Amino acid sequence: MSLEHYAQSRDEFRKKVIEHKKHRQVMLGEHATLYFEDRLTIQYQVQEMLRIERIFEAEAIQEELDAYNPLIPDGGNLKATFMIEYEDASERQAALANLVGIEDKVWISAEGCDKVYPIADEDLERDTEDKTSAVHFLRFELPATMTTQIKNGAMIAMGIDHKNYQIELSAIPSSVRESLAADLA
Repeated sequence: MSLEHYAQSRDEFRKKVIEHKKHRQVMLGEHATLYFEDRLTIQYQVQEMLRIERIFEAEAIQEELDAYNPLIPDGGNLKATFMIEYEDASERQAALANLVGIEDKVWISAEGCDKVYPIADEDLERDTEDKTSAVHFLRFELPATMTTQIKNGAMIAMGIDHKNYQIELSAIPSSVRESLAADLA
């Protein structure tokens, strides 16, 4: 949308996206959350970035699209922003030091299928030997059998297998499962 059009429809569009996002997040314990992205969530991110930065030139808009479009699932995968969330800064700093590599230990599975671990942070490294980042971008490449299972209504399990943060959800909420199934071709 142009900046003018977005300004006129922003409140309504924002309400739509907020409601949509409620069905696209999975809390993995107290301090980790997956926020699954799709075309609508990314459109919102781009529109907000264009608005905040007052970007209206075609070349600059294309740069934003090029940066964000890789976060949209392509029908055979799921893409998520993975956030490690601690309100207290010192607690967060200590946790990030103990959770190096956690982004590679997040997994998704469907009934009758093996766990799928993500390809993390393709755009740039977000951790060091001493600490991980609080934000990671994950791509889960799903085998065709799992895609079929999910589209046919199979329950989806998720978890984290990190030595310092372990959790398993045997089934995510049905509204989230249905939203993620819609991402699959």
